[in-house]
Amino acid sequence: MGSHEEIKIEDDFIVLRFQNDSDETSHYEREVGTDLIQFHFGIKGRAKFIFNQGRYALDLREELSLFLYNPQKELPVHLEIAPHSWVISVLVSIKKFHGFFSEQADHIPFLSNDNIDKKYYKDEKINPSMAVVLSQLFHFNLHQSIKKLYFKGKVYELLSLYFNRAEDTNAESCPFLVDEENVIKIRKAKDIVIANMAEPPGLEELADQVGISLKRLKMGFKQIYGDSVYSFLFDYKMDYARKLLDSGTYNVNEVGLRIGYSTASHFISAFKKKFGTTPKKYLMSINEKV
Repeated sequence: MGSHEEIKIEDDFIVLRFQNDSDETSHYEREVGTDLIQFHFGIKGRAKFIFNQGRYALDLREELSLFLYNPQKELPVHLEIAPHSWVISVLVSIKKFHGFFSEQADHIPFLSNDNIDKKYYKDEKINPSMAVVLSQLFHFNLHQSIKKLYFKGKVYELLSLYFNRAEDTNAESCPFLVDEENVIKIRKAKDIVIANMAEPPGLEELADQVGISLKRLKMGFKQIYGDSVYSFLFDYKMDYARKLLDSGTYNVNEVGLRIGYSTASHFISAFKKKFGTTPKKYLMSINEKV
């Protein structure tokens, strides 16, 4: 059945959790002041944000995020959640958000003095590290008394991953100044390693395939996705493995083979490194919840 939940982390810092497991579209509306920044994350299925009495809409598909802020106009949340779809939204005041980055505010473009009154919109893919945290906000078994604390920690982790940047923040490597041609090539490189996750190409070969230098590939990939190529791929493979286990269709050995591990022991070791438990124990925990 469709459901929504509002978790108040702190004053002016709220998490909205939408879980529509029904066969019908569900609707949610909420007033949002001009002082609040909005983050929306599509976890599963699809959703749609309606603006101006239905004259304008923004789609939120699975594994995509929306970042909205307009200090000149209220952007109320009017959300249509499709059947079997999950969404996480975070609303936080600009004042509190400034506090997150008080020592490095210049690194976040819309926090600069020149941009403080400008509207801001951004949509992008959810990276594997963020996907793990978002999944944990739906799959948890906690006593109600510590749920708020758990959500607070996870949402802080989620925002830190969202804004993760390379240590070198000069103009040459700033993610917001990467030219579009290189961005397209790096995204293509990401698609290639995902499509060939069981046997990914080497970095030199990958750079040649997309027509970019090795240095630019390594630097640009970290700028856009917050991690090196193979660290990104490791996170993606582990999250994909978790989804395969969730499906109940594959056993541990089959999942390991599908993502490129020729021996079960290597897969088990990698899975435990990522999630702190073995695939078998993870499957057992799923079965206990059913």
